[in-house]
Amino acid sequence: MSSQASAAIARFEEEFARLRRRQRIQLLVFAAILLALFFGAAEVSNFRLDRLLAGLPRIGEYIGKTLPEIRINSFFGDIAYWYYGFFRWLGLLLDTLLIALMALLFGSVGGFLLSFPASRNLSGNVVVYFICRRLAEIARTVPEIVYALIFVVAFGIGPLAGFLALSVHAVGAMGKLYAEANENIDERQLEGIRAAGGNWFEMIRFAVLPQVLPNFMTYTLWRLELNIRSAAIVGFVGAGGIGQELYTAISFNYYEDVSAIVLMVVLTIMIIDLVCERLRHKIIGKDNLQ
Repeated sequence: MSSQASAAIARFEEEFARLRRRQRIQLLVFAAILLALFFGAAEVSNFRLDRLLAGLPRIGEYIGKTLPEIRINSFFGDIAYWYYGFFRWLGLLLDTLLIALMALLFGSVGGFLLSFPASRNLSGNVVVYFICRRLAEIARTVPEIVYALIFVVAFGIGPLAGFLALSVHAVGAMGKLYAEANENIDERQLEGIRAAGGNWFEMIRFAVLPQVLPNFMTYTLWRLELNIRSAAIVGFVGAGGIGQELYTAISFNYYEDVSAIVLMVVLTIMIIDLVCERLRHKIIGKDNLQ
């Protein structure tokens, strides 16, 4: 082996060792920062392991209070007693679903329209891009329950306030997700449309949408599940739906009503999730997988 080759190998090994040392130092620094943040967050949140261990049994006690006494010899009677308000709760749950669906429709359309000027590779104007991004941030940063409080004051108690609160938040959240999908496309198709003399709208129609529609659909179906949960939460402040009934049950310690309503909401979300999963697989061509 020549001296030049030996020198090159030595330089490579030295550089490799230096790189490994740098990576180990970076890892240690990152670990130290993460540890400091953990202890800082634990201090701010008053987290203590002894308090956690002492409080966990109380969670079980509360859950135990919400569960009814169901006996084998009177099973159907106990279930009927537990769900004495089934049809009324079912109507309120239907209201919650309709609020979530309407908010999904308006939020998805608004996010769709906002996503293209909010995409760095599609906006074409730095000012427009900056404004649209900030609008999306404002819309999604404020919690839905805060929007619900504002709209309850403006429009009164009822489903309208919940629908508006979820719609505004969905516009910001969906706008961000859609915009990020737009920014991850293969831009060679954009160049092809430009080279053929296509305008901005033709570029969106023929180069962007075919690439991003599966992602858009996935995000939209996911948002439906999230909207149902959020619609139940905004009902706590009078924004309609099953949330108002759940808040009343919690406030007055109607323990068995709490478990009955929560179980209905959980089962509804599970069914919606299964349906959305089938739809998503059908759209992306995987509906025949076992």
